[in-house]
Amino acid sequence: MDPVIIVGAGPVGLALSLALAAQGVPSVVLDEGSGKEEPRPARTAVLRADMAAMVERLGCTTLRDEGVRWVGWRSVRRRQLVRHTPLDLGLSGTEEWAEDPDAPSVPAAPLHIPQHALARGLRDAIGRQKLVRLVTEARLDTIEQDRDGVVAHTRGPEGTWWRGSHLVGCDGARSTVRKLLGIRFPGRTAVERHAVAALRTELPWPGEALLHRQPPWRGAGEEIAARPLPDGVWRIDWLLPPRGELVTPDALVTRIRETLAGWCDGVTPPYELIDTGVHTLHHRLARRWRVDRVLLAGDAAHLLGAVGTQGLDEGLRDVDNLAWKLAHTWHHGASERLLDSYQSERRTAIASRLRAADQSLPALRGGGGLRAYLLGAARVHDALLTDGHVGRGPLGAPPAYPHSPLAPPSAEGQTPVGTPTGAPVEDVRVTAPDGTTVRLRDRLGRGRLLVLLVAPGTGVWDRRHWRTAGVMPRLEEAVRALPAKAEVLVTEAYPGAPAHAVLLVRPDGHLVASFAGVRPEELYAAADAARGGSATAEAPTEETSEKAGPKAGTKTGAKAEPKAGTKGEVKGGTKGEVKAGTKGEVKAGTKGGTKGVEKAETKTGAKGEENGGGEASTGVPRDISAEAPAGVSVAADTDHKVDMH
Repeated sequence: MDPVIIVGAGPVGLALSLALAAQGVPSVVLDEGSGKEEPRPARTAVLRADMAAMVERLGCTTLRDEGVRWVGWRSVRRRQLVRHTPLDLGLSGTEEWAEDPDAPSVPAAPLHIPQHALARGLRDAIGRQKLVRLVTEARLDTIEQDRDGVVAHTRGPEGTWWRGSHLVGCDGARSTVRKLLGIRFPGRTAVERHAVAALRTELPWPGEALLHRQPPWRGAGEEIAARPLPDGVWRIDWLLPPRGELVTPDALVTRIRETLAGWCDGVTPPYELIDTGVHTLHHRLARRWRVDRVLLAGDAAHLLGAVGTQGLDEGLRDVDNLAWKLAHTWHHGASERLLDSYQSERRTAIASRLRAADQSLPALRGGGGLRAYLLGAARVHDALLTDGHVGRGPLGAPPAYPHSPLAPPSAEGQTPVGTPTGAPVEDVRVTAPDGTTVRLRDRLGRGRLLVLLVAPGTGVWDRRHWRTAGVMPRLEEAVRALPAKAEVLVTEAYPGAPAHAVLLVRPDGHLVASFAGVRPEELYAAADAARGGSATAEAPTEETSEKAGPKAGTKTGAKAEPKAGTKGEVKGGTKGEVKAGTKGEVKAGTKGGTKGVEKAETKTGAKGEENGGGEASTGVPRDISAEAPAGVSVAADTDHKVDMH
């Protein structure tokens, strides 16, 4: 079977290739660049604990070597410490509830890493992976689809055709894939601007991140953030006015010296300036994320990053959501519902995140106005920003999918637990089938459902006895009969779950259903819903095709006459004709045509590179009211505000 074609070799595209390989799916990653990462210490990524764990599962070792987890978060307003939040350095910190259910939860520490180090670690992991082929200097200019797969043409040293089962555009804010599909990308331009510096120095709160609002010294601006990196390096961001104010090197050095002096009792400590830049944040949301066998992920599908939201973290959540669905489709075939659920779940989650940020910005950045009428509004705002940065609340908490198309059709037999249906499960300790004790999170990302039994006392019993006692034999029999691969895990306790509760968990860690005991019929129905139902061979209806976009078999870009190859490789002759070959490669003929992308690139999309915070400059028309995606109304006013409904 043909591999999955991944366009774009940023962290999202690289992570997707590794996530597919972990589930036995080959892929070809088309990298427009040379494959070398330019070191930019001021361009960093903040990953929530669950996404950092996912990246480590993929084999990326640079997170441990070149990333750092914050030990705490400080929020300061003028000269007063408003909030000091300790952070949990463990993988979860979710076991305190067992000893004291009323104890306040401690947020898991985010991981902070230079983006070039993250990408290098992912590339190194790909070098150890036989199922991923990374191709450099390959610029996409054509996409063609038929009922059985996708053909893509790339320009480079030698024009090449590629045959794949599916194609995923992970090619950033200026996504060629999105433009070739004619998908609109409306939203807001330059929501926030920051001057950024990476420097090595000593600050009074080692290992802790800081958000300083309304600093008392002259010229400090409205807000400054400081985030630690390894080896005594800090990334410092100064919030700039939305328009104007060019940041010259001299002006930035003045900001650095005044800021360090303001934090260090009036004396500027020694520092080494390593890197600088200006970081511009945009909020945009692609109207569609799937057109038949072509999908979008990461910055190609969404841009966000204001008030604590994290663009790259959300891109990795796209990977976590999409990889197991693509893998199931590749191995077993699947109903349209399974791949449709990717857009339904992830686009809704991003729209909610953008809506929360959009509603918060007027109060947080408006100076007076609402603040004058709210008692204690400053503390409320500080709490909102803290939650966004440390991964809590509407701006930062991991998304839940309560209204997913993959939810069970009925709640019959279910019992509530501490995790709502559709939300990520807690990372409790579990006993695996081989008898080892691991974290639940360690069993994710393998393309199979997890069936978790809550069995108090199993931690002290001999496994040889409890594996054949109680409800275990009946549970294992029920799991063997499920319509999708599943693994039985056992835990001593789970928040809010009674003894002998059974939890069904998706491969990406979201709760499908929870039952009071072993209920084979209800468990089967929930597992069938989680896989999207059985695969069907019926052709898409006219209504479905119109909703999805161009019909299968249509061409986008240069003219060609590809013929399906074996395992995705097609070697070409002249005038774009493609002949069958092997291993996912399609080599182009002498006149394959490369005009499609030039026309597609005119008057479309936002300019900019893929990055963790949506750093890009845009060339979007001022009037975007006609580009509103479903569920998003865009007011075409002078501020270009996007109101997410």
